[in-house]
Amino acid sequence: MSNNRRNIIYFLIVAALAGGMFTGERVLFSVAFLLFGVLVISFIWAQLAIRWVRIGRRSHTHHAQVGKAIEERFNVTNTAIIPKLWLEVKDLSDLPGHRASHIVPALGARGTFRWEARTICTSRGEFRLGPMILMSGDPFGLFAIPRSIPATSRLVVHPPMVPVKRFTLVTGNISGGEAQRQRSPNITPNVAGARDYTPGDSLTIMDWKATARYQRLMVKEFDLDPLVDVWLFADFSSRSLAEAPTVRRIGGTGPILPDQPGLPPSSEEYTATITASLAQYFLDLDRSVGFSAHIPQRRLLQPDRTQRQLGHILDALGVARSTSAYPLDQMLAQETQYFTRGTTLIVVTSSPDTAWISRAKQLHRRGIKTMCVYIDPTSFNPLIAAQDVRQALRAASIPSITVKRGDDLTQALAQKPR
Repeated sequence: MSNNRRNIIYFLIVAALAGGMFTGERVLFSVAFLLFGVLVISFIWAQLAIRWVRIGRRSHTHHAQVGKAIEERFNVTNTAIIPKLWLEVKDLSDLPGHRASHIVPALGARGTFRWEARTICTSRGEFRLGPMILMSGDPFGLFAIPRSIPATSRLVVHPPMVPVKRFTLVTGNISGGEAQRQRSPNITPNVAGARDYTPGDSLTIMDWKATARYQRLMVKEFDLDPLVDVWLFADFSSRSLAEAPTVRRIGGTGPILPDQPGLPPSSEEYTATITASLAQYFLDLDRSVGFSAHIPQRRLLQPDRTQRQLGHILDALGVARSTSAYPLDQMLAQETQYFTRGTTLIVVTSSPDTAWISRAKQLHRRGIKTMCVYIDPTSFNPLIAAQDVRQALRAASIPSITVKRGDDLTQALAQKPR
């Protein structure tokens, strides 16, 4: 629109100059100079309109979850004594559905305008908030001058989690378990945590590191019997990816854009959600949980029972993509050294390849119990043959739970392993 208006002014200036030259009328030259002056003043006005403006952008967190809302607060302040007639803020964030752009009405001297943007996160992944473009112009609408504001921040959207009411766990070959988990008044090899010192506690159980951290006397607490570690192994191999042809991704390879409620029809999303849900389930039971995946970069988290571990796992799952060139058996081989005797390993996969099952049998001989949550790839793409995997799991005596596209995950994970 501004270009069209300027073109009209240009045409009138040329016409006035031409008319003045042919007719000798001085008034036409005056009109031409007047129009030219309007152009100059309008350009200067538009340039000054985007100066002395401060934009603030604040969000409460850099993490979110699919299905939850994020909120951002914006404020635009005119730091000059000259009023601003209008301002337009264009937000260039790549978070799907995020509409933070706004038209700012007239701002007086030192005036401030505020607004909020609330967006429901629909896609798992890593997204950019910002940059922004500030635009303004002159009163005649001849010029619209943009000003780039390059400040950006990172937002990681975690996968959704489902409540896991029951999960039958195959334990490793060491003593211990939920039935015997209790605090012991005696010193054992199994340190469970720390508590405040009480008169009569032995100096041999003092926790000096915790004492220094909390600035008060702390002593160690011990478990009567150890709990086996639970390792979650999420398979994000490109060879294991199975998804419906209708799946649409940002940029062709980025986060999935859902077209209906529920999990998108992709084994990648099912793997992320199931792994996150199991991590929360075991950590809520005060179990020590480890995590391993190639997302596609190798990510390994040593077992930990604190809620901080859940945040680390969710951060990894939030950006995970099924683009790793390593097949599942090679990924398991890389991590074998970290699985100690007595560990329970839960493999979440949709791989149609049976080679990894031989690797799992080797782990079993080392005293590492392996379970499988098998996401049936044929339910996403009927052209994939996966019958051999189910037969090989039964032949190897590896307990497994089969999950299909559209299943209620709470009920599916509560199945008795076969």
